[in-house]
Amino acid sequence: MNDEIPKWEYRVQTVGGFWSGVKADELEQLLNEWGEEGWEVVSTHIIENANKINVIAKRPLSRAAQRFRSMPA
Repeated sequence: MNDEIPKWEYRVQTVGGFWSGVKADELEQLLNEWGEEGWEVVSTHIIENANKINVIAKRPLSRAAQRFRSMPA
């Protein structure tokens, strides 16, 4: 039985622009790329008066990523 608590890594990206807003085709392309990399969108946040959104995603934290993050800078 594996009692280890799952570990996650998170990604946040702002999408859109003040003048152009969020274009559905660009957002779809971004989400498809993230999906291929194993990311799952867990939330979005509208940035008021900016025509932008923050997209928040997570994926399981790999052993390689854990080692990389634990290295001194």
